[in-house]
Amino acid sequence: MSNGSLYINIENNIATVQFFHQASNSFPAELLERLANAFNELHKNNEVKVIVLKSEKDTTFCAGASFDELVAITNLTQGKQFFLGFANVINAMRNCSKIIIGRIQGKAVGGGVGLAAACDYCFATEQAAIKLSELSIGIGPFVIEPAVTRKIGIAAFAELTLDATSWKNAYWAKEKGLYAKVFETINELDVEVDNFVLKLSKYNPEALFELKKVLWKGTENWNVLLEERAEISGKLVLSEFTKNALQKFKK
Repeated sequence: MSNGSLYINIENNIATVQFFHQASNSFPAELLERLANAFNELHKNNEVKVIVLKSEKDTTFCAGASFDELVAITNLTQGKQFFLGFANVINAMRNCSKIIIGRIQGKAVGGGVGLAAACDYCFATEQAAIKLSELSIGIGPFVIEPAVTRKIGIAAFAELTLDATSWKNAYWAKEKGLYAKVFETINELDVEVDNFVLKLSKYNPEALFELKKVLWKGTENWNVLLEERAEISGKLVLSEFTKNALQKFKK
């Protein structure tokens, strides 16, 4: 359980990918690797037409990468590898031939915002506020930036990043394009997600695949780009500023 859990259920051509970690659904490296592998496998599964990405519990969708693993980084190789975790997941979602629907039932921070942005379409509740807090500890959301900017634009990304200690509510995220719809309750959210993916599952899979390619046009260089961004973050996490900030945060 220290590495969290990941479950995949396939029913009626719909795959549900559900993750959980006791630390606010954050991701240790092993869980990120399992998530990337899940999307890579579903990409090849002809039984699947659409994917739902969700997390367990009611309060937090995803708190980003594991803080414990972040503070344990001692060299550039470890740093780059740590930040490649979300890079690999985003690229797996981008390269997946199936439409991915995000069910964002609660708050998303850092990499959690990146996950939502890498979905092709997102539904959320009013509790699904977002925050990119990386600058406040001396690094930055460099790996997830391409995915987030692709969804909400550079001006909104700048606002979200530079105002690193403030939450943006779910309606702000909807206005900027991260969420398609926002609901008052999780029950309402789930009804809409179920109805929506059921409709998608009845569409021509070839048409859905071609649409997926259109939606991600212009991202063909992301394998290289996100690796470069992971190296930037890997260097910054070793800086004296960041080490001090992490120790203060840990206390």
